[in-house]
Amino acid sequence: MTSPHDDVPQPPTWTAPAGTGTPPPEQVPQPGPPAPPPPPPSGWGQQPPGYGSWGPAAPPPPGVAWRPQALQPGIIPLRPLGMGEIYDGAFRAVRANPRVMFGLAALVVTIAVTIQSVIQWYVTGLLAPQLSDLSTEVDPSGQLGFAEQMGSSAGLLISTPVTALATTILTGLLIVSVSRSVLGQVASVGEVLRSWRVWLVVGFSFLSGLAIMVVAAVLTTGVVLLAVNDQVGPAVLLGLVGALAFVVAAVWFSTRTLLVPPALMLEGKKFWPTVARAWRLTRGSFWRLFGIYLLTSILAAIIAQIIVFPASLIAQLVLRDPTATSFGSFVVLGVANVIASTLSTTFVSSVVALLYIDVRMRREGLDVELARAAEATA
Repeated sequence: MTSPHDDVPQPPTWTAPAGTGTPPPEQVPQPGPPAPPPPPPSGWGQQPPGYGSWGPAAPPPPGVAWRPQALQPGIIPLRPLGMGEIYDGAFRAVRANPRVMFGLAALVVTIAVTIQSVIQWYVTGLLAPQLSDLSTEVDPSGQLGFAEQMGSSAGLLISTPVTALATTILTGLLIVSVSRSVLGQVASVGEVLRSWRVWLVVGFSFLSGLAIMVVAAVLTTGVVLLAVNDQVGPAVLLGLVGALAFVVAAVWFSTRTLLVPPALMLEGKKFWPTVARAWRLTRGSFWRLFGIYLLTSILAAIIAQIIVFPASLIAQLVLRDPTATSFGSFVVLGVANVIASTLSTTFVSSVVALLYIDVRMRREGLDVELARAAEATA
């Protein structure tokens, strides 16, 4: 803001013209009546709305609530988050603690993928000779490698629980690191590994998977019994309708239990009360959670394929192994799977943890408690 005196014309400051070394003579003012002062600027003496930059801010427009700037001690601002802020916070969580988010994650995934590859390699060598007769009937030329592919698929199916267990454990451990990064703190590898509540997450994942398998088995049994009793039409109808209902129910159940792992890891309460509380937290937020988690899963799958697809091309073209069942192919694909699983699991776990924090800030005012905790820590 300027004063009225700033508008009074000042005498010019002379400078030497080009090519001369002496300044012009100083002009002597001639006697005469003094000039009247210039008129004040328009609006001078009147306080504009908001008192300029030094006074109180202008009131917000009608219908818009005023709120102070959110505190951000860590990877996210302590207020309800948008989808872009959740994704940005997920990447910031990796940069805030790469030793856990990348180092520990890569170690766990490497162990799991190594065990999976060994099991798959062993089962492939064990079943391939047993499937040679069937392979001769399906593929007389042997160019498709039917027996090797079937053996490899069986080995992958048998070893899937190993990677599922490792992913579940890793998800629980990474949630601890993300929650500390929200407050601007860094969790060490030892602190994360001492989180025994990760076994509660494993137990919940086991019970959830078991429930889904039981429902699928009941549906399959009903279809088979109808088909055996020559009820082809009802069997087909039950299969189609039941499959659609099963998919819808599985998606609904997965979304309603999406916040159970972070709740089990962070709240410190008993198992079933925590599961029930996480179920209640998703009430009224189903479509938002479903949409963000679906987009996150798609992005994670794309990231994984960007890494795995070139490795499969190397196995087929460079190593000349179309079935990808040789030792070299297992090594190349194993390394690619380690990188892909590390990136995708880290990203998805961070998003799930931030979704849990976001829902609690929206429904329970967790941002206020987190702000107090951050100020107390500071």
